[in-house]
Amino acid sequence: MSTFLQVVLRSLETGGVYALAALGIIIIFRTSNITHFAQGSMGMFNTFVVATLVTSMEMPLWLATICGICTAIVLGCLVDFVIIRRTKKVSPVAKQIITLGLIMVFVGLAPMLFGVDPLKLPRFIESGVLNIAGAHLTYNGLFNIVLGIVLMLILFYVLQKTKMGIAIRTTASNEPVARLMGVPTRNVTLFAWALAACLGCLAGVMIAPTTSVTPNVMDSVQVNALIACVLGGFQTFYGPILGAYIIAVGTNLLTLYVSSVWGGQLMYLLVLLFIVFRPQGLVGKKLIKKV
Repeated sequence: MSTFLQVVLRSLETGGVYALAALGIIIIFRTSNITHFAQGSMGMFNTFVVATLVTSMEMPLWLATICGICTAIVLGCLVDFVIIRRTKKVSPVAKQIITLGLIMVFVGLAPMLFGVDPLKLPRFIESGVLNIAGAHLTYNGLFNIVLGIVLMLILFYVLQKTKMGIAIRTTASNEPVARLMGVPTRNVTLFAWALAACLGCLAGVMIAPTTSVTPNVMDSVQVNALIACVLGGFQTFYGPILGAYIIAVGTNLLTLYVSSVWGGQLMYLLVLLFIVFRPQGLVGKKLIKKV
């Protein structure tokens, strides 16, 4: 029982990382109608900023993270202002290709600006272990779980209770109609890209201490975040969050109880089978067009 509980607790930590990245992807999809394949690479780039500030300038991690978030805001705004706004008349497929091109841009820029050597990023809380019914969870792991949940609750509050949240949901529902109703859709998409970049940066800072900061540090996060969006459904903001936690918990449980080698692949196969029978995802709605 303690092993099962420990796997679940570790999965909640990993699921929070996937959920933050998935939320960034879904916000971009709902506001800009673009599948954001470069969410992981942008998060990687900003994680390099944080790691460089920590290692080269000996800046405290919390302060370096704030600087990384500021860089992420600037980067997200630049991507929207310089690239995305000029693709209004571009086909949806071409927009996806543009985000794939952004991956190559950021993966190429990272070693040019920050060097080719892997960087290490410390944990927010370096020591301390919490014992829960025989399961061990580090204080940093608990901090990451709480941080992920708090951030998502704040974002859902913003989406539901603030004017910007109403503008985002209106734009997500129907951008042309929202524009006719006076909603500043350009500001909404600008905010969405900046927010997605911040979420990617936080996801990178949370996952980096378990490995090293390299151009590939966010690859698995990007893949699982995209699968979480497919599993949860692209029609809601909370569906991908649910999908992210399901993927994290399911993968670790399958790895523990079924196969230590093929656990992840079995999880992807189960998601694929589920999508065959329910293409709209867990909480997505089936769209019916009247002719």
